[in-house]
Amino acid sequence: MSGRPIPLRHATLHQLRIFLAVADHLSFARAAEALHLSPPTLSLQVKQLSETVGEALFEQLGKKIHLTAAGRTLAEACRDIEGRMERLSQDLAALQGVERGSLRLSILTTVKYTVPKLLGGFCAAHPGIDVAMQVGNREMLVQRLNANEDDLCIMGQPPANMDLVGEFFMDNPLVVIAPPDHPLAGKRRIAPQRLAREPFIQREAGSGTRLTSERFFAEQGITLQSRLEVGSHEAIKQTVAGGLGIAVVSATTVVSELALGELVQLDVKGFPLLRQWYVVYPRGKRLSAAALAFKDWLFQHRPHQG
Repeated sequence: MSGRPIPLRHATLHQLRIFLAVADHLSFARAAEALHLSPPTLSLQVKQLSETVGEALFEQLGKKIHLTAAGRTLAEACRDIEGRMERLSQDLAALQGVERGSLRLSILTTVKYTVPKLLGGFCAAHPGIDVAMQVGNREMLVQRLNANEDDLCIMGQPPANMDLVGEFFMDNPLVVIAPPDHPLAGKRRIAPQRLAREPFIQREAGSGTRLTSERFFAEQGITLQSRLEVGSHEAIKQTVAGGLGIAVVSATTVVSELALGELVQLDVKGFPLLRQWYVVYPRGKRLSAAALAFKDWLFQHRPHQG
């Protein structure tokens, strides 16, 4: 042993939190699920931390992993750091007046089935914060981002041509819906080509859901037959339930209708299509204490996804 100090200054808080999650669960898969990370991303972070420490942090015996001596020592230190960071967060919140101030949000129409519930809990916990929320389509949100009108924006993939920070928030699976009496209802493993003859109800041009579904079908050599364009998810659901066509929608928007049997989800090969939602704001923007607190609240209270 050289006796030289281990260069832990190269370890990041992100890596330490990931390592602690694996240490607590003693499972890479369960830790990845809890942190909403992919297993390869999580494994890479732990590997890099292990290289920084210069010691193996886990050992595998049979099918189970166990902490090494170095891993146990690091886990104890990580718990100390987590506790100190939590106290620091509380101290800073008190200094910055997180219980007062304002919060301006803009959210994609699809997200209105998820975020307002989280916002309600946040407002109950922080009743002194004034909140304004705008709900709109992607074009409107991009305009508001460009004009720096909001503290935070929750949307799909951030525009590549703007200098933005986009933090992954939740998966947004897209599914194919139809009326309950549709001939394909209940069929298994429907070939995408079978839908080429079906009339589709679609959102306006430029919608992220529409772009994603059209890209998928184009890759299958299929051009969709668009019967109607409508401006809202509610209108799509009503139109599909009325038997005028089928549609691709976010699964989060049809939970109630599927449960009540008003609509059915078609088992089409290649679906669900997986998109993501992001918390977005201009790079370099100084977020207020209220905006930071709400961002933290979102990530702590977002629904668990299977």
